[in-house]
Amino acid sequence: MPNSLLPRSRAPETPDSNPLGGVRSTYPGPRAQISRDANLTWWRRILPIISSHRLTFVASIVLSFVSLILQTLVPYLLNGAITHALQKHNASLHRAVVEIVVVGALAGVTGILSRQYLYRTAYEVEADLRSLIYEHLTWLSFSFYDRVQSGQLISRANSDIRSVQMYSTFAPLILVQTSIGVLAFGFMLKIDPLLACIAMVVMPILYVVGIKMRRVLFPISWITQSRLADVATIVDENVNGVRVVKSFAQEEAEINRLADAAERVAWAYVKDAQIRGQWSPWLQNLPQLGLALVLAFGGFMVINGKLGVGAILAFNAYLLMLQAPFMMLGQLVMMGQRAKASAERIFEILDEHPEVIERPGAYDLVDVEGSLDFDHVRFGYGPDVEILQDFNLRISAGETVALVGRTGSGKSTVARLATRFYDTTEGAVRVDGHDVRDVTMASLRQNVGVVLDEPFLFSVSVGENIAYGVPGATYVAIEAAARAAAAHDFIMDLPDGYDTVIGERGYTLSGGQRQRIAIARTLLVNPPILILDDATSAVDVHVESTIYDALTTLMASRTTLVIAHRISTIALARRVILLEDGRVVADGTHEQLLATSGLYAEILAQTIVEDL
Repeated sequence: MPNSLLPRSRAPETPDSNPLGGVRSTYPGPRAQISRDANLTWWRRILPIISSHRLTFVASIVLSFVSLILQTLVPYLLNGAITHALQKHNASLHRAVVEIVVVGALAGVTGILSRQYLYRTAYEVEADLRSLIYEHLTWLSFSFYDRVQSGQLISRANSDIRSVQMYSTFAPLILVQTSIGVLAFGFMLKIDPLLACIAMVVMPILYVVGIKMRRVLFPISWITQSRLADVATIVDENVNGVRVVKSFAQEEAEINRLADAAERVAWAYVKDAQIRGQWSPWLQNLPQLGLALVLAFGGFMVINGKLGVGAILAFNAYLLMLQAPFMMLGQLVMMGQRAKASAERIFEILDEHPEVIERPGAYDLVDVEGSLDFDHVRFGYGPDVEILQDFNLRISAGETVALVGRTGSGKSTVARLATRFYDTTEGAVRVDGHDVRDVTMASLRQNVGVVLDEPFLFSVSVGENIAYGVPGATYVAIEAAARAAAAHDFIMDLPDGYDTVIGERGYTLSGGQRQRIAIARTLLVNPPILILDDATSAVDVHVESTIYDALTTLMASRTTLVIAHRISTIALARRVILLEDGRVVADGTHEQLLATSGLYAEILAQTIVEDL
């Protein structure tokens, strides 16, 4: 056995490098958090994120505003050119043309720069929001994942974030663009106050229409995002469970289930389109009514010599300029309602509080010898589902103990409490006499390693999967861990050896191969306490024997809790604990329990039948 696996604690050997390849992210992470005050409006809760990018954001808004001012100057200059150069002949037409071209060019340049800064801000805000929600998801307790569908989380971390990002960054720009109406109205007042008031007579109607449109759009926006999440859930379940679907020939049933969900999404989209179709034309066409009024009254004033031709052309240009902002204003209302619905769905996650948290003053668990105590532990996954009842167990440092019991007796729950995936309802779990609730979770899980019965592998190389817990591990250490788990030989038979990229969840490997890689992953961390939760259930007897030969050597220097399924697994332990209804009902050697406990003999007989 290579010596690299024997030390109980180690630091990554090359912390600034990645010997397994890959690109390190240069993304610095979010600069701010959302506001935790749930009483604030949704956009005020998002505001700290946008404020953290205020330099580029303010630059985009300022440049956009400058561009709009320059744009509104063009009709004013046009009015002056026509009035003074063409009608009164008291100014140079050439100079007027140059002024208009220069102002128009500057408006274009500032508009381009504004867009560049805005898009940069938008995507940085999106990255921050996505990082925040993922960080929060990793912080939440296992009980949260017990009741929330993964598809719902995926939808909220993608489409909902995109809706919030688009509105949060583009809404201020659209409002600035809409403010062109104020500037245009100022220029129109300067040209002719009466005609300016006539042109803006439709504005109160537009305001009322916008308010009504906002009220009817919000419910359907929420429904749309929720049903999109339902579709994401079905797709996620079918992709991850494709082998089950095909095994039972349920492809058609799943297609129908997805079709039903897609139909519900389609209904929501159609309803959304109907609402838009009902209200959007008002927002888009009412400004044209203002244009018609200007043409009617302005034309009458021009005919009667009360207004110049240049003025009426300038008014028409300003009103045409107003149409785009008001069309954007309608879009802003629609984006706002969808963003509001999406933000509330995101806040449902971000406002969740983990049930398992570190206490103030939590300290690191260091120099662990390996004793593990369960002191009068009670625990249940819900108020009506109690698993462990007055569970008492003491495992001395360096001892190997097998935990045996019927399905549902609480064996795996013991492993989850030892790593503090859940907190006890009553009693305490202690490592070396330290209550696990008093120590930092990172140090606890570095010292208590668990190999689960359903190993999860990532879609990266075999070597990266083994080195997951020690990212700086060398190939020598990775290979040593693989050899200890009897995985080296089959890994070397793969196309690229340790560099072979495995399929999603490791399904390109057999169940036994996945379990051996999972064992190697835990052994590389080299924890002083090792919990094997039926970790060799998918391994054949010959391979299991090879793994146990290696594990026997490793177990000599660590505390090991083996959640047993087979007699061969139980043989690893000198002490056997029999669990029934969440309580320890027998404690002794395998031979002692076999001779004194009918329940133990019955459970072993059942497992033999199941293996056959």
